[in-house]
Amino acid sequence: MKELVDRIRQEGVNLGTEILKIDSLLNHQIDPQLMMNMGKEFASVLPKADRILTAEVSGIGPALMTGLAMKVPVVFARKKQPVTMKTPVYKETSTSRTKGGSVDLIVSSEYLHRGEKVLIIDDFLASGETMKAMIRLVESAEATVVGCGVVVEKSFQGGRAALATDYPSLPIHSLALITSMEGNKIELA
Repeated sequence: MKELVDRIRQEGVNLGTEILKIDSLLNHQIDPQLMMNMGKEFASVLPKADRILTAEVSGIGPALMTGLAMKVPVVFARKKQPVTMKTPVYKETSTSRTKGGSVDLIVSSEYLHRGEKVLIIDDFLASGETMKAMIRLVESAEATVVGCGVVVEKSFQGGRAALATDYPSLPIHSLALITSMEGNKIELA
């Protein structure tokens, strides 16, 4: 998506540890028009679903706009279980480089149902660990993942390959592809 790639080139910062800071458009501040365009792009290329699943917090913006474009509800996996969340819940653990450790992903069984088609939207695809955890959440509900959309894929970290090993026919669509983050540079495809 040219608009997103251009914004990453202008505003993205390589923090030197293979972590991309794009706080001005996604991870701290949200550009609503860019989010809407992302949602339309995902909706135009990914399979239709009964609902969308994402992880809090940064996946909510693009997932919400995709849900709006597809006219389906959006569920986000919580990182802590609030007292208001009914049990039973689906719970998986993922490793997060930006959080510096393990992160729980929790979804109430009220919002993922057996037999549903679920589309997963997330902000980044790096190692694939968070995406795999969300896929396991969907599988725990006896639902089916029909595709995955990611705003930014860091291809050099192997996430797509890791997903292809376990889910070879799963469609994955990335809006921006980073091929290298050497020194302070950000190389985009």
